[in-house]
Amino acid sequence: MTNIIKKYNIDHYRFSLFFCLIGISVLGILLIGSADPSYQKTQIMGLALGVVLMIIFSLLDYHFILFFYRIIYLVNLALLLWVKLGGKESHGATRWIQITERFQFQPSELTKILLILFLAQYIMEHEDNINSWKTLLKLFVLCALPVALIFMQPDLSTSITVVFILCAILFVGGLSYKIIGTFLAVAAPLSVAFVILVEKVGDKILYTHQYNRIMAWLHPEQYINSEGYQQANSIIAIGSGKLTGKGLNNNVISSVKNGNYISEPQADFIFSIAGEELGFLGSIFIILLLGFIVASCLMIAKNASDLSGKLIATGMAALIGFQGFVNIAVATGLIPNTGLPLPFVSYGLTSLVSLFIGMGIVLNVELQKKDYR
Repeated sequence: MTNIIKKYNIDHYRFSLFFCLIGISVLGILLIGSADPSYQKTQIMGLALGVVLMIIFSLLDYHFILFFYRIIYLVNLALLLWVKLGGKESHGATRWIQITERFQFQPSELTKILLILFLAQYIMEHEDNINSWKTLLKLFVLCALPVALIFMQPDLSTSITVVFILCAILFVGGLSYKIIGTFLAVAAPLSVAFVILVEKVGDKILYTHQYNRIMAWLHPEQYINSEGYQQANSIIAIGSGKLTGKGLNNNVISSVKNGNYISEPQADFIFSIAGEELGFLGSIFIILLLGFIVASCLMIAKNASDLSGKLIATGMAALIGFQGFVNIAVATGLIPNTGLPLPFVSYGLTSLVSLFIGMGIVLNVELQKKDYR
């Protein structure tokens, strides 16, 4: 067990990443205020809390945090069980723990960060036998429990995100290419078969809303006034912004947002607001900011002092990159509607604070990079 706080070289603090995170979050607050001003104040509070926690965690030795990785796993499992047994239901899903009348907490968002920490330490401890079936089976069971609890909320999109993070961390952690090749050889045809099966009898193997979203994506013309309504209007909104957009908080009558054609625009479909009000240039700017964050995480992973640090940074890169891609792909109609927030931009107190905690730990990994003296 190491000291909680070390003496760091301030030259190793990645201030470019620090201010980029604040910058994209401020942009998100402006977009949220334009989409629905009633949510803006809460998001500002989330940013303030997130920045404070990011600074704290960036100075805490990540090895000290990982020392408690078993407790981290159990706490994560306990929170998800709490949701299952006594969580708050909303819109047909039980994903939240009610804290006060105004605030609620979504453990599945924190799960992404906690599992990254757990996996980083677990894989580092099993680095020499990571390719043994015994180790992989044990890891599968340990990850299957939280994934199953999230899936039952129901929350298929977050379950898929957690699985993607696991795959990315295992790949960097030294999983054999033979195992990866075997997995891909089996997964590719199964994925095609699954889509075909869903189209035929999907309502018997998926929740109704999940089946309808997939069918709305496969046959948008048949669902234009139901499940495909929001996605279709999102595409129209993004296209209507043209090059420079209509401007934040505009009063343009032809605005898709002003006509209330997109429900909950401050959350999962915030990118449609960006496309309409900031245009192509503003949308590309958001993508570049997310790309910079992901690239910074990968660079930090490359220079990490040990495997656990590398896996933490890789896990955060996978989380932000995958979730950002999926959110934008949904808003532009490239994939079915999934309900994942756009990192640092969409409204969501738990998501924002959790991401800042994760990035704070990544910044600490950078402080202890290989050439640290």
